[in-house]
Amino acid sequence: MTLRLRDLGWAWSLGAFAAGLLAAGLWFSSVRNWDSYLTRAYVAGFSVYEDLRTGRASHPDVLITPLPPEAASLAEAGELEQLPDLAGRRFLTNLSILTDSSAPLSGRNLMLAVLSDRLVYPVSDIVSGSDQTGPQKMGNLTRLLATYCSEPILVARFGQGAWQKIDGTQVWGCDAAPADMRLPAIFLAIVALAIILTSVGNVTDSFSRFSQSLRDRRRSGGPDSYDMSGPAELRDIVSAVNTHLEDERAQLEKRATVLSGVSHDLGTPAARVRLRAALIPDAELREKLESDVDQMTGMIESVLTYTRSELSVEDPRQISLTSLVESLVADYQDMDLPVTLKQVAPVEVEGAASLFMSRRGHGSLPETRRILVMARPISLKRALTNLIDNALKYGRHATVELATDAETATIVVEDKGTNLSVSDIEALMAPFRRGSNIGSSDGFGLGLTIVATVAEQHGGSLRFEAGDQGLRARLQIRR
Repeated sequence: MTLRLRDLGWAWSLGAFAAGLLAAGLWFSSVRNWDSYLTRAYVAGFSVYEDLRTGRASHPDVLITPLPPEAASLAEAGELEQLPDLAGRRFLTNLSILTDSSAPLSGRNLMLAVLSDRLVYPVSDIVSGSDQTGPQKMGNLTRLLATYCSEPILVARFGQGAWQKIDGTQVWGCDAAPADMRLPAIFLAIVALAIILTSVGNVTDSFSRFSQSLRDRRRSGGPDSYDMSGPAELRDIVSAVNTHLEDERAQLEKRATVLSGVSHDLGTPAARVRLRAALIPDAELREKLESDVDQMTGMIESVLTYTRSELSVEDPRQISLTSLVESLVADYQDMDLPVTLKQVAPVEVEGAASLFMSRRGHGSLPETRRILVMARPISLKRALTNLIDNALKYGRHATVELATDAETATIVVEDKGTNLSVSDIEALMAPFRRGSNIGSSDGFGLGLTIVATVAEQHGGSLRFEAGDQGLRARLQIRR
């Protein structure tokens, strides 16, 4: 089942709300249970104080037992660490609680020792609090014991009474503490947020991938149809694009078929016209007829070539642009045509400083460097041929130069002595537009149109600018 974006939005919103509500519930429940646990420990401190004062046990979860005579002697001597049944609790915290602040010398003090297996408790604030009663101080002590995860045992003596051992680990011990659900609540919120963000990112990435594939289609080719996973809206868009591509491809193929048929059908009557023209005794008339036939068939072939360039039937592959340009320039030079390839200046490289030399070293990269591009070599060669032919038609010389950076490669073709301006040559990029030398040169006004189409297929552009001695054409493609 494919969900729509609206349904996904509702699901994300409800999921975020439910996860937030559950995480908040766990957090506040944990805080409430912890506060209740500390309150129980505080109230138990009051009960322990009264039990020590009156000698009667009142709290069911706190066990108060007198120390045996031998243990009481050790407690009296201050050697509490040596108590036989408390040998595993090596951390000792001593404090004295004044039970009657109005009579500090009455001897009614509560002597306490906390023996823990893990830590010494910070009880200075409890002892120094003069505005609190004895029970409150005892409640604050037991609350403090509950705050830390430990298993403390108290040894106490109220006034001149007997030494007592107080075991309240069921109230303030580590096992009595409630489970802390704050960390799971944070983890739940983070996991829910990660799931929602991942789902949103996957949906947006599916749109981004499809748009990128469409942008790269003309440059690097693409399938006849796309199959993208994602929400229903994206599938509708993909279906519409596939239908458009299919219709466009069918129209171009139909156009190419019609033109091919027309070119084939014109072949027979054109041959008959040539044969009949050969029988005309007037040489000038015969030459004019043959020229008209050649122009007619050439125009059909030119339009057919342009249509084939629109079809993009050639698959792109990685080629050396340097080799392609050099071979094409060499072909023109073999025909003794004024076409030259401008050499690229070597790149100077400065070395790092050395401990053994006062100057930095210098070097240069080789002059001949391969420029690798992903392109359609036949189409690219046809476009470059059209640019060089135009430079030779409208100027006296063609200079070809290669320039490149990390993302693009540019073929620069500059002529010499042309009378056309930049606006004039840009107007010739429209189909079937020819220059002022229409009577002295061949062509049907599709050369620059084909070059611009090839540039678009390679993710680039064709533009013109004024050169040093003529016009400069810049055919830029993406690498």
